Formats: sequence, structure tokens, C-alpha cells
Amino acid sequence: MDRAELTTDQVLKRDIPWETYMTTKLITGTCLQLLRRYDNRSEMHRASLLDDDGPSYIRVFVNILRDISKEDTVEYVLALIDEMLSANEKRARIFHDKSLSGEDTYGPFLRLLGKNNWFVQEKTCKILSLIVSARPKTQYVANDDGFISKNQFTTIDDVLSGLVEWLCDQLKKPSHPTRSTITAVCSLSTLLKDPFVKVSFVKADGVKLLIPLISPASTQQSIQVLYETCLCIWILSFYDAAVDYLATTRVLPRLVDVVKGSTKEKVVRLVILIFKNLIGKGTSAAQMIDLGLPQIIQNLKAQAWSDEDLINALDFLEEGLNDNIKRLSSFEKYKQDVLLGHLEWSPMHKDPGFWRENIMCFEENDFQMIRVLITIMGTSEDPTALSIACYDLSQFIQFHPSGRLVVADMKAKDQVMKLMNHENSEVTKNALLCVQRLFLGAKYASFLQV
Repeated sequence: MDRAELTTDQVLKRDIPWETYMTTKLITGTCLQLLRRYDNRSEMHRASLLDDDGPSYIRVFVNILRDISKEDTVEYVLALIDEMLSANEKRARIFHDKSLSGEDTYGPFLRLLGKNNWFVQEKTCKILSLIVSARPKTQYVANDDGFISKNQFTTIDDVLSGLVEWLCDQLKKPSHPTRSTITAVCSLSTLLKDPFVKVSFVKADGVKLLIPLISPASTQQSIQVLYETCLCIWILSFYDAAVDYLATTRVLPRLVDVVKGSTKEKVVRLVILIFKNLIGKGTSAAQMIDLGLPQIIQNLKAQAWSDEDLINALDFLEEGLNDNIKRLSSFEKYKQDVLLGHLEWSPMHKDPGFWRENIMCFEENDFQMIRVLITIMGTSEDPTALSIACYDLSQFIQFHPSGRLVVADMKAKDQVMKLMNHENSEVTKNALLCVQRLFLGAKYASFLQV
């Protein structure tokens, strides 16, 4: 039979010659006794053995994987462990029992991950992912950058790095035509909760490998792949470096397509929670609005959902998108007025809220609005336009973290200084304010009022 198509049940029907292994001293007499008690017994009996003396059985399994290379036996032991963990994932904690502190529980699995045998690779990946995720917090210490400092166990960094590398390889070039992708994303959705894995995965350029998997799904397997992929993206949406990378991809259009076409509540819930995390990051809100998300949210709110988190997230998104529509609309109005030279003392010019909420919009097109304001100061003969241009420039200096440097680099000082001698008192007053803020900077000129 093709080993790539083996199932756990098929493997567990084998009769493994444990006595022969003891005769050749590949296992000890104690190991043989434990295996006789455990092998070919009912699930209830095995559960009782694991409850009574779990670490002893883990030691036997790990030692066999370390010392015996025969494929049939390796597959059999992996199937036993897989069956044990599938029945109760919390049993992964047994691998970290204090009585096993002298055992290299990770080493044999990491070695098997490189085997040219899909059944071995798949089971090893699943088992290793569960084991490392169940390790006690004392096994690692995370520093401010999210990296893991070696503490008690010196192999954990290598194990996590090896897993990330293997998972990325499966997404790039699958070893199995149908199961590599689902295996990889399922393991990632478990492992990405670990700070070290987040950092390693982003550094390995792994995020871009997930994006093509985000598309409307119809079959059960494709829906599961989509769900696990969205779960990975949701976990990554809490990590700034990953969010920065996502901003350079087409993740938002793909997620919008998914939420428009999906009827699975668990998928819709995850996508909406991703939007909730991203709405306040960079230009995501503007993209969401351009993609028609406000109307989609309205349509989704009209449906009967049972998940409280989804309902709350839809309310949050609706409010956030409406706020952004208002904010973007006010800045668009401002931009239109400036570009047309129609400067009047509308409320937005003297509204601190407008400047605080829109200040980063002034960076668009290499600070186009600031350049136009400086041009107005040098060319316009309208006292109102000149006054507003000076005042708005002073506001930009006040509210933008690099405002003074940006304006100074544009050689605006000479234009403003000339206007201090203007015949109109309103122009000179606002030119003076601008000069003061230009020379003093926001930190020292925040008290200045018109």
C-alpha cells in the first residue's frame, strides 16, 4: 500500500514483534512489560494506564522512536501516540512531566519530520505541534521583541524553527497533493499562539503563503482549510509586524469575497473578528470602505446569528466604519477646498478633533496638501486664503509628530516671514503664529493661541 494513503486504523492492525526487539536489546525488559500491558488493549484500559503511569509509557514511545528505524514500527508508535492525543489533547502535558526531564522528548520527532514518508511526517507534525504547545511556561522566557531566550530546555528553539520551516515548505511545495495544506494550516493555527513562532513565521515570509488560501469555499475540506487559514490570520492580526506585512497584500479584498459568499457562521465570525482587529491599523478602514464593507455589514446584521461575539463585532465594525466615513469625508472636503483654492473659515480649520483625526492623511502624495498651502502663501492675493494657509500650516506643525521638520524641508519659512509684513492684520497674526510654531516646534508652542 502507498504509505502516503495509510490511515491510523490500518497501521494499528499490525502485529509488531516486541519480543524480538527485546532479544536484540533494542528495548528493555521493562519496556516490553509496559508494551504488553498497553498494546492491543481497549481505549478505556489504555486511558487507565496513562492516568496511572503516563510518563513511563511516553518514555517507552520516545525511546522506540529514537532507537528503532524500521518504518512499520515507527509508523505504529506514531499511530499509538496520535490515537492517545486524539482521544485527549491534554495528554500532551505528560511529555513535560518532571520525571521525563532527563529525556530528549523533542529530538526523535524533529528527526522524523525530515523523513520521506508522508504518514510519518503528518503524524509527527501533529504530535510535535501539540507537545510544544502544551509545554509549561517555565520552558521559555519571551523578551520584548517576542524572541525566546533559552532557559531550562536548550532544544525548544530548534524544534520551533524546524516546525516553522517544514510548515512553510508544505505550503510552498506540498509533499501530499490533498493533505499537506490542511495539515500545515491546522498546525499553524495551534503554533502561532507562541510568540517565537509568530516572529519566525513572519521572518520566514510565511504570511504571503496563507493569502492564496483565502477564497470562497464549497467542499468540506476546502471550508476547513479556509477556516484554519482565517484562524491563522486572526492570530497574526494581534502582531504588529504581521499586520504591516498584511497591509502590502490583497488580504482585505480576499476576506471581503469570503464574507460575501460564506454561509458558515464559524468562517464569517473569524473574518469579522479579523476586520475588527485591522480597522484601526494604517489605511485598512479606508480600504474596507472602498471594498463596500459597510453595506456587507448591514446585510450581515439583518441575518439571525447565534454567536454573541459575532453580533458584538458587527456592531463594533458598523460604528467604526461610520466614524471613518465621516472622517474621510471631512478630509476629502478639506482637500477639495485646498486644491481649488476655495479657502473659507469653515469649522474644520479650527477644530482640534479634525486635526487629530486626520493629521496622518496630510502625508498622502508626499505631503501634497502642505505643498499646496505653501504655494497659496506665495501666490494668492486673497487675505482670507493667506490667513487660512498660515493657520493650517501652524496646525500641521502642531499636530504632526514631524510637522516642523517637514515644513522646514519645504523651505516655507521665507514665505511665512514675508506675510508677517502683510497689510492685513489677520494675515500677519496667523503668519506670526506659524513662525512661532515653526521656530519653537509643537512641544514648546502648544500654548500659542490665535
